Amino acid sequence: MPVDIRPLTPADAVVWRRLWTDYLAFYETTVPEAVFHSTFARLLGDEPSDFSGLLAVTDGRPVGLAHYLFHRHAWRVENVCYLQDLYADPHVRGQGIGRALIESVYAAADAAGAPSVYWLTQDFNHSARRLYDRVGVLTPFIKYQRPAP
Repeated sequence: MPVDIRPLTPADAVVWRRLWTDYLAFYETTVPEAVFHSTFARLLGDEPSDFSGLLAVTDGRPVGLAHYLFHRHAWRVENVCYLQDLYADPHVRGQGIGRALIESVYAAADAAGAPSVYWLTQDFNHSARRLYDRVGVLTPFIKYQRPAP
């Protein structure tokens, strides 16, 4: 299936929100309305700490998204790239949408001089992990986070 990967634009607010809502639902979570607004604004922002967003489009219809950001790393001189969110509509999975989005993030990282791209996923996300095993390297790191106050 031919896929066009392009940056988010202000006109994409409605389709982005639909895709990101579906992504959040997959992980059984929601966010407040203020987070939708701030995240979309950050995806379109031009501050160094802002995210970047991509849409995957087939036949004129957005079917996937990726959010990524660059940040400093204590073990490198160069910035690294964190692929925070990756989503493809269930009806297009297995058709190269996720791979195309990841490869576009790789290209953005290369263009920015960030040789490292990393991401996290849930251990139960078996279908995505089949793709990730082909386009990335599984690391031995285990994630911890601060408990909710």
